[in-house]
Amino acid sequence: MKIELIKLPYATDALSPVIGKQTVECHHGKHLQTYVNNLNNMIPGTKFENAALEVIVKESEGALFNNAGQVLNHNLYFTQFSPNGGGKPSGKLAAAIDASFGSFESFQGTFEAAGVALFGSGWVWLASDSRGALSIVKEPNAGNPATSGLKPLLGFDVWEHAYYLDFQNRRADHLKELWRIVDWKAVEARY
Repeated sequence: MKIELIKLPYATDALSPVIGKQTVECHHGKHLQTYVNNLNNMIPGTKFENAALEVIVKESEGALFNNAGQVLNHNLYFTQFSPNGGGKPSGKLAAAIDASFGSFESFQGTFEAAGVALFGSGWVWLASDSRGALSIVKEPNAGNPATSGLKPLLGFDVWEHAYYLDFQNRRADHLKELWRIVDWKAVEARY
């Protein structure tokens, strides 16, 4: 099964100033495209040749996992934002966040702190287990909560290429600004 570069649900300049056009073009059009190309070059002749992306992530290792993980992570990342995003979640997800973290604001602070504290490159995730219980998961490099049996709901990329052109080395400032573009309807649909 050929893995395709995900189409953005918005124009490359639509998330500015939180994520600028040049960052989106480099991050999506170059970084993600490279992971897609690498993965497509690696899977022929393996047991993953016709596997779904999520299966490859859950069952592979090494370079194959790294590229598959980054494709899945970025697919989730780019589809969780909207130029009309921001605000707060609603419904069952909002209730679960309140139950797990006390309030949405407490969740935001804990989530941001986890992203800032992650050494080096990786991802910070809001994930749910099979019962719907929420947790914040820090994953280095290409890690994804799916490898631990969790469902990734919201992921912030803390690799420098995700924010350096817009925020230089100010990861904490970048993480604070991302809330302005989160499409909570997209995230709630994953829950």
